[in-house]
Amino acid sequence: MNNGDVSQGRRRFLIGATAAVGGVGVVGAAVPFVASWNPSAKAEAAGAPVTVNISKIEPGQQVTISWRGMPVWLIRRTEEMQSSVEKLNDKVSDPQSEAPQQPAYIDGILRSLKPEMAVLVGLCTHLGCVPTYRPEVAPADLGEEWLGGLFCPCHGSRYDLAGRVYKSQPAPLNLQVPPYRYDDDVTLTIGLDPEAA
Repeated sequence: MNNGDVSQGRRRFLIGATAAVGGVGVVGAAVPFVASWNPSAKAEAAGAPVTVNISKIEPGQQVTISWRGMPVWLIRRTEEMQSSVEKLNDKVSDPQSEAPQQPAYIDGILRSLKPEMAVLVGLCTHLGCVPTYRPEVAPADLGEEWLGGLFCPCHGSRYDLAGRVYKSQPAPLNLQVPPYRYDDDVTLTIGLDPEAA
């Protein structure tokens, strides 16, 4: 055996060992780096769907749920409230909700999966203020034509009980309807589309 063969064998061994250790080091550094691209547990929870039992919401009552850091209103509309929405078609700027402020499976003037339950993001489409729920009919400060709805105290935008904005308001669009579905008769999940959608 000559000295050149031993040196060549050692050289190949050292090159192979160095490449293997370097490869392990690259993988060891890449795994935490790639994992850092995933959202944190807090971020995942902020965007997670929210399930709500709606059985205790009384007719005419509004309940606020937090989803993705935004207030989402659940309003159980009475039959009178539903009929008042129909009476306002000529007073609202987008009566058929043609602007994309709701999922494709939400249609009709009531803008909901079930006529008695409105599900709306509670942020004014003008500058993001939180409107107030004003279900009373013809209050002194809103006028005789007010049939109940949502009023933004920041700049005076008015919405009906389906979240449709009145004409000539600072707000340009109807209130947003988030994705939601009914899991059963008393359970609603905000943040998930219906299975058929």
